[in-house]
Amino acid sequence: MAVVDARDVSLTFQTADGPVHALKDVSLRIEKGDFVSFIGPSGCGKTTFLRTIAALEKPTGGNLSVNGMTTDEARRKRAYGYVFQAPGLYPWRTISGNISLPLEIMGFSKADRQARVARVLELVELAGFGGKFPWQLSGGMQQRASIARALAFDADILLMDEPFGALDEIVRDRLNEALLELWRKTGKTIGFVTHSIPEAVYLSTRIVVMSPRPGRITRIIESTLPRERPLEIRDTPEFIRIAQEVREGLREGHSYD
Repeated sequence: MAVVDARDVSLTFQTADGPVHALKDVSLRIEKGDFVSFIGPSGCGKTTFLRTIAALEKPTGGNLSVNGMTTDEARRKRAYGYVFQAPGLYPWRTISGNISLPLEIMGFSKADRQARVARVLELVELAGFGGKFPWQLSGGMQQRASIARALAFDADILLMDEPFGALDEIVRDRLNEALLELWRKTGKTIGFVTHSIPEAVYLSTRIVVMSPRPGRITRIIESTLPRERPLEIRDTPEFIRIAQEVREGLREGHSYD
């Protein structure tokens, strides 16, 4: 059974200026342990599709299931953690307090909350920073805290909406490496939105290329890169070949009428 099974998913927003067709006939299966990146031009529906998986948006056509359940059922069963583009940390709470917040809402005991917070801080290499406030951390560290918060209740699926887009290239490279290591350690299924071709190729087992609105899938590219990926792999012929295939898929997307 696929972790995510989308069949002919469409979504149309009704606005004062008329309907906006965000997604059209999107079909995709995401298997357990996949790292799937979504790439395409701005406004192509990448984030919208991620939000439909998370039950933050409702498709207006087709079928979408998560772990064999409706997206609403999967949300209630805490099937996924969601990482937004901005860290979204409360400035009056410490880093540990921010990570602990969803656990408090879910009713975990204090001892369990403390153990989980310590574990995920270690996972994202922020051990020792739990007592700091968000304004005392760099942008990259704040985003790692946001990832830790999404991991705290140990959901099998991690949905990430361009989490590193606002960071400089040096920090982004470091967090890409850290994310791959976290994925290897946890075995989670990851859906990742990005505008960066090198980032998509470096991170993913599969790359989903989407067309301009209405968002369609123009190509699904299976990565042939090994699971162990030092940054230097980006200079190899195979990496460059896959990146070129992504570019061709993006060009194909613009050929739709």
